[in-house]
Amino acid sequence: MALYNQQELYIYNTQATKKEKFLPVNEGLVGMYVCGPTVYNKVHLGNCRTFISFDLVFRYLQHLGYKVRYVRNITDAGHLENDAEEGEDRIAKKARLEELEPMEVVQKYTVDFHDILREFNNIPPSIEPTATGHIVEQIEIIKTIVDKGLAYEANGSVYFDVMEYHKNNHYGILSGRKIEDLIANTRELAGQSEKKNPQDFALWKKAEPQHIMRWPSPWGVGFPGWHLECTAMSTKYLGEEFDIHGGGMDLKFPHHECEIAQGKAATGKDPVHYWMHANMLTLNGKKMAKSTGNNILPEQIFTGNSKHLSKAYAPTVARFFMLQAHYRSILDFSDEALQAAEKGFDRLMEAMQQIDKLPTSNTSSLDVSNWKQKCYDAMNDDFNSPILIAHLFDAVKMINAIKVEKEYISKEDLQILKESMHSFVFDVLGLKSKEAAVQKDGNSTQVDSLVKMLINLRAEARANKDFATSDKIRDQLFEMGVELKDNKDGTVFTVKA
Repeated sequence: MALYNQQELYIYNTQATKKEKFLPVNEGLVGMYVCGPTVYNKVHLGNCRTFISFDLVFRYLQHLGYKVRYVRNITDAGHLENDAEEGEDRIAKKARLEELEPMEVVQKYTVDFHDILREFNNIPPSIEPTATGHIVEQIEIIKTIVDKGLAYEANGSVYFDVMEYHKNNHYGILSGRKIEDLIANTRELAGQSEKKNPQDFALWKKAEPQHIMRWPSPWGVGFPGWHLECTAMSTKYLGEEFDIHGGGMDLKFPHHECEIAQGKAATGKDPVHYWMHANMLTLNGKKMAKSTGNNILPEQIFTGNSKHLSKAYAPTVARFFMLQAHYRSILDFSDEALQAAEKGFDRLMEAMQQIDKLPTSNTSSLDVSNWKQKCYDAMNDDFNSPILIAHLFDAVKMINAIKVEKEYISKEDLQILKESMHSFVFDVLGLKSKEAAVQKDGNSTQVDSLVKMLINLRAEARANKDFATSDKIRDQLFEMGVELKDNKDGTVFTVKA
């Protein structure tokens, strides 16, 4: 019997604003769609937290025995600056600045995205479609919505008619926003005069002569609206109605609100049964922002090359730190918090190594079955990873007590404890042991720390105009296979394979 028949899972549904029992559209099967990155820059640490959160969801659903089709897209066209209806496509802008073809930009940052998530031990999705690979599907959806009178063409662009849709539906059902407030708070911007109403959003945008990314359509040469891409890709691979749609809290409005409207306009059905949103990540108590310097890239955690960090941390430690907060809670990232997480992680891994060495008795003084169910109860309560981790540390206490013979355990219960710890620590939380947590390019955390120390010594030498010592450190590291690269943010290094 599959575990999902023995466990009742409850998910906080953003649309319902409450936890609801999970009942999939098709028994034993789960369709899950998560909005992926717009690949015009290195992946943001806050985005990584979102993807780690949904990796946890993916892992637990699979652990329960569900067959999960996890679709996470790559946005490689149509996402305009500042999420506006006007302006330049983010990828096209980056291509112009770096003097590259747009697809070179897409490839470069898609590879970076995959590399970083691999470091965090995320399982790849079942399908990873791209927006540019589904232009035909997007055009067909637009045709359907236009034919139903819920969208209109204007000067080569096509806009969704929010007011017409709202006559028989609820625009604002996910975000809780009222259409009257949206009308009152929306000012007419330059370039929006071709819309019937300022609230209307683009399904297809006419491409101006300077716009690099462009495709033919019934309405002229143009490119798809950002919101439409996810509707096309999610319904193509998961059907007109599917189980879970996830993303960051910042996508709730307008992106996800527009997805609901588009989906229902096209099919007459509510596309998603459970909407899930991960909360934001702050740094040292403040919003992350590149402009203020209050920012850190994932790779800087692994190398320690950041003014915000005192040392390098293994990716699995950073993952463990993020899972210590519930996915719907704001999480503050700091060096002190990472240090505390590393100590806890080491305690957990040390206990994992001790399980096989524990003595057994004929009976147990510990209720292992009850402890195991508490672990499931935590995850069944909207994937509550911090409570699960608390129960795992209860097991650490049990292991240490058995080790010094303050408690005793039967062979059968020890097997339950061992299998459960392995399942929850490695399979569900997705952690790695220190031995397995090898850094990018094969360099360990210890090596990272040593190289960072030498980089700091070199920086001091350069500040003191001792260029002979500075060059000596750089050259000797190079001979050892460590290449230093200086940039405006400091010095980074790579280790040759």
